[in-house]
Amino acid sequence: MSKYERSSHITEGVARAPNRSMYYGMGYKETDFENPMIGVANGFSTITPCNSGLQPLTDAAVVAIREAKGNPQVFGVPTISDGMSMGTEGMKFSLASREVIADCIETAVQGQWMDGVVVVGGCDKNMPGGMIALARINVPGIYVYGGTIKPGHHKGKDLNIVSVFEAVGEFTMNRMSAEDFKAIEQKAIPGTGSCGGMYTANTMSSSFEALGMSLPYSSTAANEDQEAARNAAEAARVLVQAVRENRRPRDIITRESIENAVSVIMAIGGSTNAVLHFLAIAHSAEVTWTIDDFERIRKRVPVLCDLKPSGKYLTVDLHQAGGIPQVMKILLNAGLLHGDCITISGKTIAETLVNVPDEPPADQDVIRGMSNPVYKTGHLAILKGNLSPEGAVAKITGLKNPSITGPARVFDSEDLAMEAIMARQITHGDVVIIRYEGPRGGPGMREMLAPTSALVGQGMGETVGFVTDGRFSGGTWGMVVGHVAPEAFVGGVIALIEEGDSVTIDAHKLLLQLNVPDEEIEKRRAKWKQPTPRYTRGVLAKLSKLASSASKGAVTDLFE
Repeated sequence: MSKYERSSHITEGVARAPNRSMYYGMGYKETDFENPMIGVANGFSTITPCNSGLQPLTDAAVVAIREAKGNPQVFGVPTISDGMSMGTEGMKFSLASREVIADCIETAVQGQWMDGVVVVGGCDKNMPGGMIALARINVPGIYVYGGTIKPGHHKGKDLNIVSVFEAVGEFTMNRMSAEDFKAIEQKAIPGTGSCGGMYTANTMSSSFEALGMSLPYSSTAANEDQEAARNAAEAARVLVQAVRENRRPRDIITRESIENAVSVIMAIGGSTNAVLHFLAIAHSAEVTWTIDDFERIRKRVPVLCDLKPSGKYLTVDLHQAGGIPQVMKILLNAGLLHGDCITISGKTIAETLVNVPDEPPADQDVIRGMSNPVYKTGHLAILKGNLSPEGAVAKITGLKNPSITGPARVFDSEDLAMEAIMARQITHGDVVIIRYEGPRGGPGMREMLAPTSALVGQGMGETVGFVTDGRFSGGTWGMVVGHVAPEAFVGGVIALIEEGDSVTIDAHKLLLQLNVPDEEIEKRRAKWKQPTPRYTRGVLAKLSKLASSASKGAVTDLFE
């Protein structure tokens, strides 16, 4: 008997009377117990503009569930604003929040024995946290993305959150007036929605559409448009039907559908964080998937979309040009998608895309065709070498020459590196090393948007290398390599680099190398001692104890 069939028998038996009594206290009628219990994981908060516009979407989903003869059960899900915590100690809680979100959804859905769940989220970790939970608990589920933000404007230029971080560097170099700096700060975020480029939130939402766990066209709409609420209502209706047909996440999240999702990530120029998050999602779905699979997909899928941070356009522009279905149709026709993968609606990918044009509109250049890609191969490269035998992630598009060899400038935290950058102690040709910021050492793999954007603003985005065992924001671009594994805290070679050592980043050769003899590395290793953990209580202490290597998704439930 399926879970849905078991829980729908709540009215049977005297022993169930106390359970029913609790529902009667909330206004349920006896006939309501014939209908499925549908959870609505509501990420609404006033913490961040990414999530402050989610309540209308949740409300629309609740109405649609009732209309579809389901019983909506709304519960809250926490969030951390990456944009607000960036460059602070608070950013250490960002990756931890992915696990907390997954645990919250799992706890509520399983503890209340819900028959299905609609997850409504906006900020970066809402997406992977929600999908990890759906894959883990494997009750029928669907993801509703809160939507992207519309651009701000100043002096005829579109603005987004990265504009502010880059303005910091420009202002410190006296390349921007105080008046313009203040204007950009105040105008970059004009309303609700998630950061507007193809950064982490929009990358993950787009990939979920390709995965089959969100509805077509829902991943690139703006939060402030009525389309977002209509998408939420339709998603709820689709989910109730999926419950009745017992269509579950692990029917949808397969090795082939993850290939589809990663292919779309490559085609849209998505965030490096997608590597970490899809390793975690695959782990939760018990799908075999490794970091090397990203490199396999990268070599065969071109970048088709000219999107920020390294390109010209924002996600709202992608939506107007045809959205993710248009990108998917181009990939499907090129034999780069598995068209037979099932989606939450019950249709296959091929059936879902049947009415989408074969070519993008001729009056736009956001989406390119296969004959005229932005780049011939994907942008998320997996680099290996003595510095990263388990792999590291580099975003290699938008660079004139994605290779550099230079002297290491070594910092044991993001904060120390930022101080040096703002004091103009970094120069062209340097390779900045930020270590002890990994999953366990940070703990939490802080995102390095503040220092990388400051370097871009200072005019060194393409001339300074940047290597870390932490992460990067989806808004980062430049000569950057993150997710270095093994991390410094567990004795990875990144812990053994000394100031002035020669370091090579070479995306052509997929190489990340410390140019020091093996004998010298082993001498240093013999002297190295693991630092005292930075946290010994609470959430971050748990993360420091439990997190796996970044090469395995930095998950907290990998017990080997």
